[in-house]
Amino acid sequence: MSPRILGATIVRILRQLLHDPRTIGMLVVVPALLLALLYFMYDDQPMVFDRVALVMLGVFPFVIMFLVTSIAMLRERTTGTLERLLTTPLGKLDLLFGYGIAFGLAAAVQASVAAALAYWLFGLDTAGSTWLVILIAVVNAVLGVALGLFCSAFARTEFQAVQFMPVVAVPQILLCGLFVAREQMAGWLEAISNVLPLSYAVEALQQVGANANPTATLWRDLGIVAGCVVVALILAAATLRRRTA
Repeated sequence: MSPRILGATIVRILRQLLHDPRTIGMLVVVPALLLALLYFMYDDQPMVFDRVALVMLGVFPFVIMFLVTSIAMLRERTTGTLERLLTTPLGKLDLLFGYGIAFGLAAAVQASVAAALAYWLFGLDTAGSTWLVILIAVVNAVLGVALGLFCSAFARTEFQAVQFMPVVAVPQILLCGLFVAREQMAGWLEAISNVLPLSYAVEALQQVGANANPTATLWRDLGIVAGCVVVALILAAATLRRRTA
C-alpha cells in the first residue's frame, strides 16, 4: 500500500459520504431512533435496557456499515468506477483499507452520537467507560465494512447484496449471546458462536458493562475482532473483481 494513495482514497470516500444525505441519515439518525425505540420498550425495566442497549451500540454500527459498504462497492463495480480506478496506481489494498478507514471515521461519529444519546438522554448505566464502548462500536463497524466489502464481490445487483444480510449478519446477532448466554447454548451452537467475530465484540461490551476497568478478556476480544477485520479485508482484496458481469 502507498500512504499517499491510501490517503487520497480515504478523502475521496469521505467526500462521497458528505454528498449523500441519505447515507449520513442512515449512519447517524437511524441508530439514534432505534435506541429511542429500545428506551420506550424498556421504560419500566432500566436494567434490561442497560443490558440490551449496550450490546446494540455495537450491533447497530455493524449491521448498518455492512449494508452501506456492500452496496457502495457494488455500485463502484457496476458503474465502471472501480475498473477506471484500478487502471491507476491504486492497488486493491489501498482501496479496501481506504474504505475501512473512511467508514471507520464515519463510525466514530456515529458511535459518539449514539453513545451520547444513550448515556445522557436515555440514562444508560455501565460500570466501564463510555470511551471503551465507543472504541468497541467503531471496531465493530469496521468489521461490518470489511465483511460488506468481501460479500459484495459475490453480488451482481444491489438486491443480491442485501440478501447477504440474513446469511452473514443475522446468525451472528442470534448467536452472539444477547438472547441466550453462549455457555447455555447447545454444544454445536456454542461452537458456531465461538468462531463468529460478533460474539467477541458483544462479550467485550458486556465486560465494559460489568467492570469499571478494562479487563484482559476485553482486550483479547477486541484483538480477535480487529484480527477478523484484517483477514476479511485481505479476503476482499483477493476476491475483488473490476466489473460485475
